[in-house]
Amino acid sequence: MEGTDRRDRRRWGWIAGAVIVVLLATAVTSRRAPKITLFGSISNTKEACQCKDSRKYSGLVEDCCCDYETVDTLNEEVLHPILQDLVATPFFRYFKAKLWCDCPFWPDDGMCRLRDCSVCECPENEYPETFKKPFRGLSVDDLKCQEGKPEAAVDRTLDSKAFKGWVDIDNPWTNDDETDNAEMTYVNLQLNPERYTGYTGPSARRIWDAVYTENCPKYPSGEFCQEKRVLYKLISGLHSSISVHIASGYLLDESRDLWGQNLELLYDRVLRYPDRVRNLYFTFLFVLRAVTKATDFLEHAEYDTGNLSEDLETQSLVRQLLYNPKLQAACPLPFDEAKLWQGQNGPELKQEIQKQFRNISALMDCVGCEKCRLWGKLQVLGLGTALKILFSVDGQDHMNHSLQLQRNEVIALVNLLNRLSESVKFVKEMGPLAEKISDKQNSKHSSKSST
Repeated sequence: MEGTDRRDRRRWGWIAGAVIVVLLATAVTSRRAPKITLFGSISNTKEACQCKDSRKYSGLVEDCCCDYETVDTLNEEVLHPILQDLVATPFFRYFKAKLWCDCPFWPDDGMCRLRDCSVCECPENEYPETFKKPFRGLSVDDLKCQEGKPEAAVDRTLDSKAFKGWVDIDNPWTNDDETDNAEMTYVNLQLNPERYTGYTGPSARRIWDAVYTENCPKYPSGEFCQEKRVLYKLISGLHSSISVHIASGYLLDESRDLWGQNLELLYDRVLRYPDRVRNLYFTFLFVLRAVTKATDFLEHAEYDTGNLSEDLETQSLVRQLLYNPKLQAACPLPFDEAKLWQGQNGPELKQEIQKQFRNISALMDCVGCEKCRLWGKLQVLGLGTALKILFSVDGQDHMNHSLQLQRNEVIALVNLLNRLSESVKFVKEMGPLAEKISDKQNSKHSSKSST
């Protein structure tokens, strides 16, 4: 009996020891494994971020209504192919710009060392004859103020019978006098691609310093309201996109005129700062929302260049962009503009931010590189057009304030959306490789410094 009790105690002791070992192993494993929340998402822990299959950017894009994974899928399968074809059409290929304006803030001392800085202007017999004719649409006197009443709220809808002809009216969000055709010249964007030009140094840095330091709204006593955050993120996203364009079209060897990708530059200027990537996605969705909000206008607009077959193709591509079922199902509202300007200071804040953006627009005349100035003006006008679409219609009486756009505004808007689409695609495809190259270089530097 005593021997039996001893055997039982040994057996229970062995079982208890085994249970303790299992519990310890489970505890160690749970500490190493990423924690899974009730809904299956990985918690924000250092260990979770090191999972091989985890995405660096996932979940909803901040302040937007669409997630990173959906944006990447829609861009690759729908938006990028359509936009690439659309910007190559005769209607969207030609952009009108003032390229020889004096800088209103300081003497223009910017210098470009490459011939690629210069812009090849269009001779009059190249761009469409219809672009030379006076607008047949409404005159400025027939239009009501695009801003509506200062206290107007933002509305998500626009007049269904929006297009009444192209108009000749200035954009309230931008600085250029878009109606002064005598000082403007047409440029074939396909022959003047946005890429590295050699425009660097203090002059180039001063432009962006002025954009951020002098023009982005100041935040008194730590205030960081959503409207001011939106403006900052739009500028940051545009800056990131331009940096991506430079990295994707870089002069690798000037003696051989060899162009290619500079992934080190991509990492140094964009990828190493996660906020810059997030702001790129935000700006992409913001502009996409403006395009979808203006669906009625853009669908019925006249894309007339004098070539019927090409114009019909352009109209077909526009409709494919506006009514794509995948886009409507996966991301029907990329950004909700109705959430803004809701506070008591909404009207004053709106006017303040509009003034800030006009100053940013004026800074494009200070860009010393001609080609950089061209693309800067185009993309800022495109962004100003997006702001005009989203925030310049009286929400309480929108039927009496139908949207009116210049032809040049629509050209800038679509080309900007295409440039943002290209940037998002390049970051998605080349980002991992750029980060690997950076990691290898960092490890080499660290090994050299330790020897």
